[in-house]
Amino acid sequence: MRKILLSLFVVLSLMSCAYAAEAKTLVIVFSRADENYSVGFVEKGNTMILAEMIADKTGAELFEVKPAKKYPAKYDECIDLAKREQNQKARPAILEDKDVSEYDTIFFGYPIWWGDIPMCMYTFVEGHEWNGKKIIPFCTHEGSGPARTESTLKRLMKGASVIKPFSMYGSTAQNRRADAEKEISVWLNALGF
Repeated sequence: MRKILLSLFVVLSLMSCAYAAEAKTLVIVFSRADENYSVGFVEKGNTMILAEMIADKTGAELFEVKPAKKYPAKYDECIDLAKREQNQKARPAILEDKDVSEYDTIFFGYPIWWGDIPMCMYTFVEGHEWNGKKIIPFCTHEGSGPARTESTLKRLMKGASVIKPFSMYGSTAQNRRADAEKEISVWLNALGF
């Protein structure tokens, strides 16, 4: 009986390793540089900093969602436009798309804009099938946490397993990168990466 159980354990372990080797992971991110709240003008957006850390630590491919029409560089102009887009339920065009069908696990990164994901991310999400995928959201903010984005993503990504979003202050990502990297590492370890 012990030999049978041991053999079964070995077979299951090998199957698990084979699946892990075949499983593909993707990091999808929208991030905006230029003038950001509490950090001023930056060359790399707060959420992109986290996305690059995640891709580096997991070996995942990184894909950046880029709106066809760039958001204004000045913070106040950007948030005004973001609010108008949200009120109009706009779906801004994006420059390019990414086939997500071959990926099993997808990290999904975004800044919190007016308590939600930016509308260009709605454009991306609504253009894809998410059934059977594991979605791991992460976001940057300056006080709202992930807001209502978990329920939004669960509604939009039908059939996917969407976990609770990881959130970090954008100012931490931008100005205290060693601290941000520690937090990302602890979070990824808890997820099994």
